[in-house]
Amino acid sequence: MKTVIFGAGIIGVSTAWHLLQEGHEVVVVDRQPQAAMETSFANAAQISVSYCEPWANKHAPLKMLQWMFRADSPLLFRPQLDWQQWRWGLQFLANCNDAAFLKNTEQIVALGAYSHRALKDVVAATGIDYNRLERGIAHYYTDQASFDSAGEAAALMGKFGVKRNVVSRDELLNIEPAYAAFKDSIVGGTFTPSDESGDARLFTQALAKLCEAKGVKFLWNHDVLRLNTIGKGMDTAVVKDRLTQRERALSGDAFVVACGSYSAPLLRTVGVDLPIYPGKGYSATLPILKPEKAPQVSVIDDELKIAISRLGNQLRVAGTIELNGYNKALDTDLARTRCEMLVKRIERVLPGVCDTRLKSEGGNPNFWTGLRPATPTNIPYIGRTKVNKLWVNAGHGTLGWTHGAGSGKAIAMLISNKKPEIGAFRFC
Repeated sequence: MKTVIFGAGIIGVSTAWHLLQEGHEVVVVDRQPQAAMETSFANAAQISVSYCEPWANKHAPLKMLQWMFRADSPLLFRPQLDWQQWRWGLQFLANCNDAAFLKNTEQIVALGAYSHRALKDVVAATGIDYNRLERGIAHYYTDQASFDSAGEAAALMGKFGVKRNVVSRDELLNIEPAYAAFKDSIVGGTFTPSDESGDARLFTQALAKLCEAKGVKFLWNHDVLRLNTIGKGMDTAVVKDRLTQRERALSGDAFVVACGSYSAPLLRTVGVDLPIYPGKGYSATLPILKPEKAPQVSVIDDELKIAISRLGNQLRVAGTIELNGYNKALDTDLARTRCEMLVKRIERVLPGVCDTRLKSEGGNPNFWTGLRPATPTNIPYIGRTKVNKLWVNAGHGTLGWTHGAGSGKAIAMLISNKKPEIGAFRFC
């Protein structure tokens, strides 16, 4: 079979790799000059199988209402004159109850566990180096009320086979001593030893090179202009070379849309309407000045809802989501308030460990922003669409790196008429 994939982020490249293992001829189309240049470029770096609860829960509506008036809020909903945003919001609210939360969490954990196994298999087979740290993920709390609820969350995850340990402040600092200077603000935490961290961009780009060496054809700098259908099925996809302006039609036995947030508008052109909406996330990558004092364990800061991960001689801090739609003029603009919030937090929790100076102060922080393809449930769409030969692998939100390897393997098996062993996860 010949399969055409749209998108060369972690999802698209993982899909290409696993299709290759199944014996497919594969073509990958991406508008960038190389892999992982958009959503997968500078994410939080966590493989967080154990910290994956959906955003939609019974407490979310009130929190979002309060956060609407904070420019640095963890999740900021900016109302637009956009039907897709309001539809997404209504579906999100419909999932803000205990029953939906349990059902959605079960599926997300199932996909995460499957994906973690798939990632380990790929790493074992390829030997890819991506600043991997298998030290687990810790989560610290600065608010007693929030920490008091940590046990309930840990018990819930335990029902789905995830071991999340509730730990005291002293136990947390024994796991990761780097936060000792911040200890007076920490009231306790949790820890999952099975999770890990690493650079998604390095991994994806290395995997893309291996795919190319094994025969996958990559069409870099190509835009997808349109999907052509005949009757109820796909016929061809017309793409355009950004460098030469030349157009060409691609045929195939299967077409996989894995364009992150841009999957939804592309799919709507052929009548497939999925509630995938862009959430604009931020990260800062900072040079480490004192390696001996820098953390080795990836952590989650509960107060600001940010993740902190070490990547070699750099520290990545990432978080915050803005739901303000598609806007080509603003999609990659950096909001100063959010950027400064990230570096200020690092200086507070890890004083003097990194160069947190802004450019105006003589520093050189590497700020980044990208669109996260969010669904109201945080469950991605993986599987066949109603259009024959057209498949989708998108909507992974902030868990693209966590779910990438498994999502690629699962859809490759489905296209090959095989059944993935994911348990509770339901395919579209």
